[in-house]
Amino acid sequence: MKLAYSANAYMKHTVLDAIDRIGALGYAGIELMADVPHLWPEWVGDAMIDDVRRRLDHRGMAISNVNAFMMNAVQDFWHPSWIEPDLAFRRLRVAHTIAALRLADRLGAPSITTEPGGPLPDGVSREAAMDTFVEGLGEALTVAEEVGVALLVEPEPGLLIERMDEFLDLAERIDSPLFGLNFDVGHAFCVADPLPESIARMAALTKHYHVEDIAADRVHQHLIPGRGAIDFSAVISAIHATNYDGFITVELYPYVTDPDAAGREARDVLTPLLAS
Repeated sequence: MKLAYSANAYMKHTVLDAIDRIGALGYAGIELMADVPHLWPEWVGDAMIDDVRRRLDHRGMAISNVNAFMMNAVQDFWHPSWIEPDLAFRRLRVAHTIAALRLADRLGAPSITTEPGGPLPDGVSREAAMDTFVEGLGEALTVAEEVGVALLVEPEPGLLIERMDEFLDLAERIDSPLFGLNFDVGHAFCVADPLPESIARMAALTKHYHVEDIAADRVHQHLIPGRGAIDFSAVISAIHATNYDGFITVELYPYVTDPDAAGREARDVLTPLLAS
């Protein structure tokens, strides 16, 4: 297993600066952000792709994932979602996901992550929202299979898919080898999915991990590993037991005022666990 750091902690920096800073911290990988101010797909030309690839090569770093969850270029973290009642607004999410898949292909990234449906709109049943979500995912997965980039859904508290049982219900409706799970350890803790057991249970579908700590009250607020209540020794041991050999990406977007210090502290907590 290898450790990466998500560039969404570097919202006050350029993408090239984020690569340099994360590389200087000793991370083997970086999760790139398909959003402003980094790599909003509509604005990324060949020159930027070349610059990013050269900078990664210079630093000896790999891309762990492309984060296409947030859409701050349009509205915010969660909107437009896959289940917006307004068709035109919803189509922006589908189009963005397809554009992010093509961006990941150009960058040589293995996967992108997306939101788990979005907040359930007023007056929309869960069943109807699931149907809409599956329809949009199917369209995007056609492109995922074309370019060979995995499309990973990330369960999150407060959104359509929060828990692993709900993700498994979704997975039963998807027929694509490029569909998978982005297992966010902090999110699972928030909704009281038991961590070692859930890691083992979801191993066949898990293509990438996010890690952050969460306080004992399970409020969804990302903390630096070691500052909350998650037992990362047990988490890393459970991941090891699944024979997962990909990236574990630290996601600390609340720490934009000093992402270097947050990344350094997380690295110091997690690196010995990965090596043990």
